[in-house]
Amino acid sequence: MAELKMPELNSVIVAGNLTKDPVFRTTSNNTPVVNFHVAANRRYKDSSNQWQEDVCYVGVVAWNKLADSCKDRLRKGSAVLVDGELQSRTFKTEDGKNRTIVEIKAKRIQFLNKFSKSNNGSDDTSFSEDDDTDYEDNSFDKFLTDEESDLMKNN
Repeated sequence: MAELKMPELNSVIVAGNLTKDPVFRTTSNNTPVVNFHVAANRRYKDSSNQWQEDVCYVGVVAWNKLADSCKDRLRKGSAVLVDGELQSRTFKTEDGKNRTIVEIKAKRIQFLNKFSKSNNGSDDTSFSEDDDTDYEDNSFDKFLTDEESDLMKNN
C-alpha cells in the first residue's frame, strides 16, 4: 500500500484590532521582537435568527524588521491583518508550573489605519481610514528549498 504523505501546511490569516498597546523589546543579541493580541470578531445569526457576535483573541509575535515596522505604527485599537503561521511555546510561570501557548508568528502585517507624523515633526501619531501599507518578514525564506521558493514566487 502506498504511503500517504501529508502536506506540511501551517498558515493563518486573521484581521482584527489590538486589545492593548503592543510590547516591544530586544533579545539578548539585540533582535527586535513585538508581542500583541488581536480581537477578531465574528457575527452570525443564532437559531432564533438574532444576530450574535463572537470574539476570538489571538496572540501575535513579530521579529526583526517586521517588529521594527510595528514599533511606531501600532497601539491599542489599531486595525491589522496578520498573515503567518501558528507556533506553540512552553515556559515556566512564576509558581514553577509549565504553561504552553499557541500564537501567530507573523510573516506579514498589513496596517489598516493610516499613519501620519504631526506637522511639527514630533512623534505624535494619528490614525484614520484604511491604508494598504503592509510589511513582510522574509527571514523565513532561508529555510525554504529551491522548489518551495519557486512556488512562493508564483503565488
